[in-house]
Amino acid sequence: MILAGDIGGTKTVLALFSKQADGSLLNENEQTFASNEFPRFDDILDAFLPTDTHLSSVCLGVAGPVVNGRCQTTNLPWLLDTGALQAKLGTEKVKLLNDLEAMALGMLHLPASDLIELNPLARVQTGNIAVIAAGTGLGEAILYWDGEKHHPMATEGGHCDLAAQSPEQDRLLAYLRQVFPEHVSCERVISGIGFSHLYDFFCQEGIAPPCPAVPANSHDSDRNAIISRLGVQGEDVLCSAAVRLFVQLYAAEAGNLALKSLATGGVFIGGGIAPKILPRLQDGEFIAAFKAKGRFYGLLETLSVKVATNPKTPLLGACHYFS
Repeated sequence: MILAGDIGGTKTVLALFSKQADGSLLNENEQTFASNEFPRFDDILDAFLPTDTHLSSVCLGVAGPVVNGRCQTTNLPWLLDTGALQAKLGTEKVKLLNDLEAMALGMLHLPASDLIELNPLARVQTGNIAVIAAGTGLGEAILYWDGEKHHPMATEGGHCDLAAQSPEQDRLLAYLRQVFPEHVSCERVISGIGFSHLYDFFCQEGIAPPCPAVPANSHDSDRNAIISRLGVQGEDVLCSAAVRLFVQLYAAEAGNLALKSLATGGVFIGGGIAPKILPRLQDGEFIAAFKAKGRFYGLLETLSVKVATNPKTPLLGACHYFS
C-alpha cells in the first residue's frame, strides 16, 4: 500500500492507495482530520492506519519548509522527521515534500475538466510552470522543465515582501506596517486571513459603514468566509472592495512568480480560495493585474493561467511521487 498525505494548517488528509495491474492507483481509504485537534502528527497516523498495514512507500505534502528531511510545520506545533517516520512506518521509502511541491506534482495529473483557463489570449507553450495557492497561507512552487519532463521545486515565496502597485496599495502597506511592524509579507493579505485585513483597512479608510453581517471580532472563524462571500456577490461595499483588492494582489504576485520562474509553460492557481471567488477571477481584473508588468507585459500576455478546482491535487501529487 502507498500512504499519501496532505498536511495543512487547517486539515490533514491521509489516504491509502493500491497499485493496479495497469499501473494506475486506486484509493482504498481516505480520511480527513482537523489538524489542530491533534498535538502530534503521529496521533493522526495512529488513528488512521490499521495495525497490520504494510506500506511500500510514503509521501507527505507538508505546509512548511522541508530541510534535510525534516519539517517544522508553519501553522502547527508539529515536527516531522523522515528518519522517525521510516522507523514508525516500516519502510525506507518515505518522502516529505513541501505542500506546494506536492500540489505542483498533482497539477500534472489533473484532467482538463479540473482546470479553468483565465487568460483568453493563452497559447500552448512548453517551459517552466509557476504554481501559486492561497488558502490558510500562501504557497508558491515551480515546476522546472528540463526539456523532457517537469520537476517540482519548493519555495517559501509567500513570505516574501508585499509590494504596493498603486496609491491605494501604498496606503494599505502603510496600514499593514502598523499591524505587522516587523515584516509585511504577501501571505498577510493573499490568504484566508487576508480578507479580514483588507476589510479592516477599508473600514479605516471610511469608504462605507461596517457591514452588520461581518463579525467585529477579527478572530471569528467565519469572518473571512463571510467577507469573501458578500464581496463576490456584491452585497456590501466594504466586502466588495476587500475582494477586489485581494484579486489584484493575488494576480500581481502570480505575475511576479511567473517572471521569477520564467513560466512560459503557464501558471496553475491552486488552494481553496480560488474556486470560491472564481467569478471575480474570471471578470478580467485578475488577468489585467497579472499582466501589468510594464516592459514585460508582452511576455505575460499569452501565458496560460489556470485555476485548479480539484481540492485533492496535493494528495494526487503525493501518491504519484514514487511512481
